[in-house]
Amino acid sequence: MESIRKIDIHTHVRTGTGIKRMGTNTTFATPEELIGMYKIMGICKGVILPGINIECSDRIQSNEDVIHVIENYPEYFYWFCNIDPRMGNNDIHMNLTPVIESYKQLGAKGVGEVCANLPFDDPFMENLFYHCEKTQMPVLFHIGPKVGGCYGIVDDLGLPRLEKMLNKYPGLQFIGHSQPFWAEIGVLDQNQRNGYPTGKVVPGRLVELFDRYPNLSGDLSAGSGFNAVSRDPEFGYSFIEKYQDRLYFGTDICAPENDMELSFWLDDAVKSNHISQTAYEKVSRVNALKLLEG
Repeated sequence: MESIRKIDIHTHVRTGTGIKRMGTNTTFATPEELIGMYKIMGICKGVILPGINIECSDRIQSNEDVIHVIENYPEYFYWFCNIDPRMGNNDIHMNLTPVIESYKQLGAKGVGEVCANLPFDDPFMENLFYHCEKTQMPVLFHIGPKVGGCYGIVDDLGLPRLEKMLNKYPGLQFIGHSQPFWAEIGVLDQNQRNGYPTGKVVPGRLVELFDRYPNLSGDLSAGSGFNAVSRDPEFGYSFIEKYQDRLYFGTDICAPENDMELSFWLDDAVKSNHISQTAYEKVSRVNALKLLEG
């Protein structure tokens, strides 16, 4: 079995070193640092997700800053635009279509990483989802555990609000990410949902949603996605095989110090025949190419 050059569905950069990231002793990776990391991990290209939501960063980033990076390194990066649902007039009826369409014409391939700390079914979020569906732009989202004191769209145990949106916007591709999203791959309780559950997986609510809603996809980046498939390898391999058309390899690299194990884990999985070459290629690259290039 052969390893291939992967596409990273989820990464972050900042131009210049700048201040340290919130709650850490690290700075954001620069484009040059990220490219160096990619060469080590066998990644040929990544999707930059702008850090536009105030809840998510003390170093806010504009879509235009990311466009500047893309213009300088077009061979290494794609990008999503990011839209805060409260932008403009802080109006739940704000017409976001012209904004999204403008960025789409400038090369944006989707919307995300959406981290606004509002309930999934909040009117602001519904308005954003409506306009993303209208403009045919997939949404990559981060789920947070509560309103206040964190970042991410908020849902309850069992992801009932996400299911409501999956039902309401069937033409919109939702790409899920974060601990409260991936923890739901197995049966769990309230205390486990914002962490990294361990041990054997008893298929949970997320598996039901993948079975029920073809417009739900998964971003395997960060510790949350890696933990979901690696904590119980036998389950993880079968999950990847079953949903190979709707899973995306990602890193969620923020800082140069980040250690991303998923790339090597996938390589080992295919080389040891635990996953098929076809599933490996789809998750590592092919699905991203379909999303990003059509």
